[in-house]
Amino acid sequence: MHQSEQVAINSLRVISAEAVEKAKSGHPGLPLGAAPIVYTLFARHLKFNPKDPEWIDRDRFVLSAGHGSALLYATLHLFGYDISMDDIQSFRQVGSKTPGHPEYRHTPGVEITTGPLGQGIANGVGMAIAETRLAAVVNDDQGELIDHYTYVLCGDGCLMEGVASEAASLAGTLQLGKLILLYDSNHITIEGDTSIAFTENVAKRFDAYGWDVGTVEDGNDIDAIDAAICAAKKQTGKPSIIIVKTEIGFASPKQGMASAHGEPLGPVNIDILRKNLNCQEPSFAVPAEVCQLVEAILAKKSDNYKAWQKKHQELKKAGAPGIGRLETLYSKENVISAIMDLSFKKGVEKPVATRISSGEILNSISPKLPSLMGGSADLGPSNKSTMNDRTYFSPLDPAGSNIHYGVREHAMAAIANGLSVHGGVIPFVSTFLVFADYMKPSLRLAALMRLPVIYVFTHDSIGVGEDGPTHQPIEHLAMLRSLPNFAEFRPADYNESLVGWRLALTSTSTPFALVLSRQNLKQFDETGSGAIHGGYILVDSEKPSPDIILIGTGSELELVYEAGKKLKNMGIDARVVSMPSQSLFAIQTDEYKESVLPSSVTARIVVEAANSYGWHQYATPKGKIIAIDSFGESGPAGSLFKKFGFTVENIVGTAMQLIRSL
Repeated sequence: MHQSEQVAINSLRVISAEAVEKAKSGHPGLPLGAAPIVYTLFARHLKFNPKDPEWIDRDRFVLSAGHGSALLYATLHLFGYDISMDDIQSFRQVGSKTPGHPEYRHTPGVEITTGPLGQGIANGVGMAIAETRLAAVVNDDQGELIDHYTYVLCGDGCLMEGVASEAASLAGTLQLGKLILLYDSNHITIEGDTSIAFTENVAKRFDAYGWDVGTVEDGNDIDAIDAAICAAKKQTGKPSIIIVKTEIGFASPKQGMASAHGEPLGPVNIDILRKNLNCQEPSFAVPAEVCQLVEAILAKKSDNYKAWQKKHQELKKAGAPGIGRLETLYSKENVISAIMDLSFKKGVEKPVATRISSGEILNSISPKLPSLMGGSADLGPSNKSTMNDRTYFSPLDPAGSNIHYGVREHAMAAIANGLSVHGGVIPFVSTFLVFADYMKPSLRLAALMRLPVIYVFTHDSIGVGEDGPTHQPIEHLAMLRSLPNFAEFRPADYNESLVGWRLALTSTSTPFALVLSRQNLKQFDETGSGAIHGGYILVDSEKPSPDIILIGTGSELELVYEAGKKLKNMGIDARVVSMPSQSLFAIQTDEYKESVLPSSVTARIVVEAANSYGWHQYATPKGKIIAIDSFGESGPAGSLFKKFGFTVENIVGTAMQLIRSL
């Protein structure tokens, strides 16, 4: 190690600690201990261009231990990204580029939002899957345009989280040789030494997963770290973990102490830190010799970037097939043409479950959309989420695009986030709606990052039947609807399912959940493009102002449709509204919403076989909601719908009582 490299590492340490001190909050412990790991990676290995942070063949770096963000920001500043020292001095302040945990689409150089521990490991698995598949599809004898690594820095806490275990198990099975996990092993968490809760042998654990395992005994020895990374790169048939033994809060009076994790060091301790590291520069300053060192490093990286760009242009000029395949994977126009080719169906008499309709639509799209990649948490036959024209992604078939996730719902959702941010892939994942509970942290992060991940949730109600209340979702739609920037869509038939897929595939900044039935449903002639608004008039009233409005979603639309016909036969003028998506209806113009649900009509009934939460805004105080605010039961679906009041007779009776009461 050159002396200037040690100065660079110490500069990263001091600047990180000073940022935390100035903010009066943050986590100085990891930056002080892990700075040599991150410096070695950026200086000696990571392939990137700070002037083109979206370069598709860059290496990806994920800070799974997102609380160490001060170190990431200092490193990105040092290596030329658009993060100024003023930005670093604004650490954790409102509106700054340097929030408390790294945020995707907010800070240049941040590949994905992290903070909830363990997520970054699973995200990295997704990025490595994407790189492997793109390389298999794009690269050929004429040239390799895709050849990069995914690096993840994690801590003890990340490895305690179940999502990390799920993802690491799958990564070993898939033999993701371009994935390298750097484990900052300092044996400290917020509550103290890891001996109180985490005593397993991590090396043996990852060996059992099928990973290559390396160890660096001294986390300050960057030559040893460098050698370990070089060795990991040679393990092309396995993902690698490098266990780097560090000291939390290194060189400060709090070295090795739990208190170094999540609180500022204090002015006195900052002074001691600076003295221990022989830091003579003013606060928030980078020594000149470090600037010169980094300038030389970046010049070499720039040469590599220019060589890639030259190769790309030469292949494009020559009309190389790989270029065409690469452009197709990233094409937005290809997405639109694939989904818009499909037409609505009319005159269908046979009832069909929306999961079946969704599977048919998926398989009509997949031959035209090679960027689609996805699968199910071991429920593909039930979810109808398998692309029949595609093979499965595996070590023997890296070009495959169906994914066997196994029974790993949480990792599946987090991996999909990694697939999405990587690019070149449109990810979808699938399971039963009730298991969205297992996925919630990753759904939330997808919404926060504005990732257009597609979720295919089937078996959406008590219609699951005999499997009973453990498998019958009740509160899950309310959960999805409560997420900011998240769209749920519960279609009633094939036509609405087609609209849902169109919306999902053309979304650019909103995760989209298709919520589908297990049981067969009536197919309507009246459904269609109106569903794009989230709610629309299915059967209009004969008078300018209806006597009553019936609102249904999914499998219950048939019930309100038939109830509306019966009411009209009884002289009651009913308007039937299909509302597959509260989220989409809520963002329509006030004029549109008033045209569907005129405020003058207070006689309204909402029918949905789920929790009533959120429906009061559309039922109005004088209206009624036929929902289920308890758990279900085990029994045939038809019997359950009858028991819980989801019948035409109950809707008609409720409507008559409501009209008489107004």
